[in-house]
Amino acid sequence: MKRLLFALLLTTTLHADPVPDKLVVLTFDDSVASQANYVAPLLKKHGFGATFFITEGFEFLVDKKNYMTWEQIKALHADGFEIGNHTRKHAGVTKQKPEQLAADVEFIETQCAKAGILRPVSFCYPGYATSEAAAKLLSERGYLFARAGGAKAFDPATDNPLLMPQAFDGKPDSTLEQFKAAVAQAKDGKIAVMTFHGVPDIKHPWVNTDPAKFESYMQHLKDEGCTVIAMRDLKKYVK
Repeated sequence: MKRLLFALLLTTTLHADPVPDKLVVLTFDDSVASQANYVAPLLKKHGFGATFFITEGFEFLVDKKNYMTWEQIKALHADGFEIGNHTRKHAGVTKQKPEQLAADVEFIETQCAKAGILRPVSFCYPGYATSEAAAKLLSERGYLFARAGGAKAFDPATDNPLLMPQAFDGKPDSTLEQFKAAVAQAKDGKIAVMTFHGVPDIKHPWVNTDPAKFESYMQHLKDEGCTVIAMRDLKKYVK
């Protein structure tokens, strides 16, 4: 069995495009309104791609000042950004029964379909907790990628794309130097996957990113000549 899995991995790697240095994936969690109002226009200015992971958890249904509407989410899709699945309730997958997780994942798929948005192929684990059972469920539903936590670059040659690590997680005390160090990991076949929440994130200040700091991060990507893509665009590198 191990020999077969290795052979499949080798075949996958051989048929994928070479990963260029300075390949960066931008991801944004939790359906925060500032992602539509502030983040998306800045990314468009720089010509960057990104994935926005949508959940109807927290106060999504009642607080439309701090959380996006589905009209805003649809507009992100229309602008060419990827809409990913962050589950209906934002519950940790390790605390759910398989049928509960399946229902939460399917709910966001259905909401996307109602809004005319493509069925998601990228997923983000709420709270970063993962499980092999959840990865199996996602695979069976046709997901190609799923981001977790961590602090290292994604290596398509060795990492499970449905248990993908992040290289950077934007927090209030994160620094430009830390961001630069994460970007620098994007070499020798590795990809830097970056996580952000709101810019700013008023309701969850522990994952807030200051707009001025975020602008410095994006300017660094531009200055370095990075290729900045959505998670779905990794499919050319992970066959």
